[in-house]
Amino acid sequence: MGNDGGSIPKRRELVKEAARIPTTADIKESEQEQQEYYWTTCPLSHQPLGLPVVSDSAGKLYNKDAVLEFLLPAGDGTPGMSKSDNEEVLQDRVRSLKDVVEVKFHVEKDYEDERLSRSSLRNPVWVCPVTNKTLGPGTKAVYLVPCGHSFLESAVKEIPGQNCLVCNEPFSTENIINILPVASADKEWLATRMQGLQEQGLTHSLKKATGVGKKRKKNVGSASVEYLATPIQTKQACISDLLVPAHTKSGNVTAQSGIKNAATALLTAKVLAEEEDKAKRRKLGSNNNLKSLFSSNQTRQKDGDFMTRGFSIPAGAKR
Repeated sequence: MGNDGGSIPKRRELVKEAARIPTTADIKESEQEQQEYYWTTCPLSHQPLGLPVVSDSAGKLYNKDAVLEFLLPAGDGTPGMSKSDNEEVLQDRVRSLKDVVEVKFHVEKDYEDERLSRSSLRNPVWVCPVTNKTLGPGTKAVYLVPCGHSFLESAVKEIPGQNCLVCNEPFSTENIINILPVASADKEWLATRMQGLQEQGLTHSLKKATGVGKKRKKNVGSASVEYLATPIQTKQACISDLLVPAHTKSGNVTAQSGIKNAATALLTAKVLAEEEDKAKRRKLGSNNNLKSLFSSNQTRQKDGDFMTRGFSIPAGAKR
């Protein structure tokens, strides 16, 4: 009883039921439970989903205030969850508000009336504005980028045109996003779409990704630093190739390519001349210093030992 060796339990006493392979019905039931949870609960804050709701590139839904709390630099994540837990949920898909799109759900009219009368305690019921069917678990719902209006997938595909059915904003077929997709093909398609947008420097909301302009400025700055680090002769050769002076009718010097202002071209030529003059002086100065160290006027004294070598004893001095 108390691990004293008096009783040895057998396997059939420890394992009551043997492990079995889940059936198709079990898998569907598990997926249905997950769909119900993600359609009604924010995975970041574990609070009920309520407008405003945002979605990332994978089609998952979040409360907008939970995403804002996660993006705060001094924040520790959403209440009840740490920053690392939020990062594990988002999987590096959300770095700024540009990476999410606010999904505009059409609320059921009965629920709206209950909300106005303050007698509703249930979760909001979202419906398709075209078919008036409920959007939720077991239905294929989509939303459009960049406007964010949600519909049934069949309503968007059957109605011709490339404009939103609510706001008339144009969209493309690639920007029809499945909400909480279940099929692996839909998930792979969303991942491929996001990869293509990243290569174009765009985010999920089709806005310019943060840092693209900064990288360009950084490259320009590195090029200028590299130019400053080059030798003077190389600089002169580069600028002389760029600035080919040509005398105009008024006698001013202009640049055929690059700098067109005559005053700027003259100033640049003057600076180059000063740099060249300084380089020549520096070169001559170093040669004079070397010559002074090895002057031919000095005679080596062969007399004396190592203690007296280097100076001469006056002739009138007593020895």
